[in-house]
Amino acid sequence: MIIKMVLMTAVILFFMYKLSLYKGIPNALIWVVVIIGIYSYISSKTTTGRYFYAVGGNEKATRLSGIDTNKVYFLAYLNMGLLAAVAGMVTLARLNSANPTAGNNYEMDAIGACFIGGASAYGGTGTVPGVIVGATLMGVLNLGMSIMGVDQNLQKVVKGTVLLAAVIFDVVSKRKSFIVKQ
Repeated sequence: MIIKMVLMTAVILFFMYKLSLYKGIPNALIWVVVIIGIYSYISSKTTTGRYFYAVGGNEKATRLSGIDTNKVYFLAYLNMGLLAAVAGMVTLARLNSANPTAGNNYEMDAIGACFIGGASAYGGTGTVPGVIVGATLMGVLNLGMSIMGVDQNLQKVVKGTVLLAAVIFDVVSKRKSFIVKQ
């Protein structure tokens, strides 16, 4: 099993290297596409992905249905650690230096991308492609404000307002669906 995983990783890395040399495609973009594909598959086609949604939707009901929620939490935190490491390596490669404050102030963008992409404050919903759409919209918003020369503090206010609007929309839509069910 381990030998298969090592060989598969080596083949993927070799393919990424050759593709970046041949077409000039950045390695970071290839990494992002591979990770999106893997996590889209996991979240929509595997029982582990369904367990993630179940724990996010209602932890108590998930535990009562016989699913080991501690294991699901462990896997979720393990995945977040892995993704944080990949994000750190990509950032390090882009900056060509290791700076402990290189990832500061990305929190608002990440949370905003999730909410704009359809993740709910109540949990149990959202998709990987939806978050990619949200991240693209946040990126366009950041780039547009930077090109326009908007002050950094005002940019934070605008992004916070967009995040607040997304959360309000989520809460109001969930409340309406809850009222309709009763």
